[in-house]
Amino acid sequence: MTETNSEGIIQTKPIHTPLICGLPDDIVLFCLARVPRRYHPVLKCVSKRWRDLVCSDEWLSYRRKHNLAESWIYVLCRDKTDRLERACFYELDPISPKRCWKLVPSLPDQCLKRKGMAFEVLGSKVYLLGGCGWFEDATDEVYCYDALKNTWDKAAPLSTARCYFACEALNKKLYAIGGVGSNLSDPRSWDTYDPSTNSWTSHSDPNIVPEIEESFVLDGNIYIRCGTSSTIPPHVYAVVYKPSSGTWQHADKDLVSGWSGPAVVVDGNLYVLDQSSGTRLMMWQKESREWVAVGRLSPLLTRPPCRLAAVGKSIVVIGKGLSTVVFDVSRAGNIGGVMVSSSIPRLVNDDDIISCKVLSI
Repeated sequence: MTETNSEGIIQTKPIHTPLICGLPDDIVLFCLARVPRRYHPVLKCVSKRWRDLVCSDEWLSYRRKHNLAESWIYVLCRDKTDRLERACFYELDPISPKRCWKLVPSLPDQCLKRKGMAFEVLGSKVYLLGGCGWFEDATDEVYCYDALKNTWDKAAPLSTARCYFACEALNKKLYAIGGVGSNLSDPRSWDTYDPSTNSWTSHSDPNIVPEIEESFVLDGNIYIRCGTSSTIPPHVYAVVYKPSSGTWQHADKDLVSGWSGPAVVVDGNLYVLDQSSGTRLMMWQKESREWVAVGRLSPLLTRPPCRLAAVGKSIVVIGKGLSTVVFDVSRAGNIGGVMVSSSIPRLVNDDDIISCKVLSI
């Protein structure tokens, strides 16, 4: 549509195309936002306007504001079906009637053979950071997968090239911490990423150790469990980052004493999977400051080494070949000492699990 302004210049005004003819867009959004997430690819095929809506921040904000967002699990694996050991990327809809792992295609070619990459979720995106290879030094490259658009893109590079490092999301920012296998100018450094500016800021702290095994976020703080090499002082087991002070400190020894495997936080409670002898779930009691056993998992369903993810009040245990066990910790029951759970069929191959994260849309 065109119109002439006060200066006699003809201007073209964009024509508003309704989502559905005869209905206000807010009513259409009210209806479409309640369509289950697994059908969103179908919605995108209806029209360009529908595709733009489903891929928009407005769509994400509406679903989250009205508690409509659904949490899917994303896993970074290493495929050992050939001699090259390529990285691969899977997703799982845990509430689908036919629960099964689905391969997410088009993982960036540059990442396929890298090891030591970090993997984290922020907003509607999954970030793949750093890493190194047999013939490649540590890299500062960062790639992000937009789950709304189902596309990969490149993000701003890390301030420092890193490999085998920790990465966590806190206060709408990414934290890349430590790292080995690279010629870091400062091995006790850490970077923060702000998605609003697509930029990294570098920091350093003498309490950071470069060799890191596990990490988690609890009560607004980042915890890191250190490695066991000769370069780390024997009294340092873990460190914690407190945003209130902006510094790293030695973590509480009582908490660290039972942190012997992958960790996950559910409803503010910390759980750790002890894989030293079978698979046993442990819980940190804040009041008594001690670890208690929740129960062990059936060796017929779990295939260590495993990783943990949290969806609502459920813990998802993912092992080799994407063997998956799900149980609700709020209603955890035991039969003969074994926790009652449901399982998801594993893949034919024996992929190793590098990391798993949860993203809600």
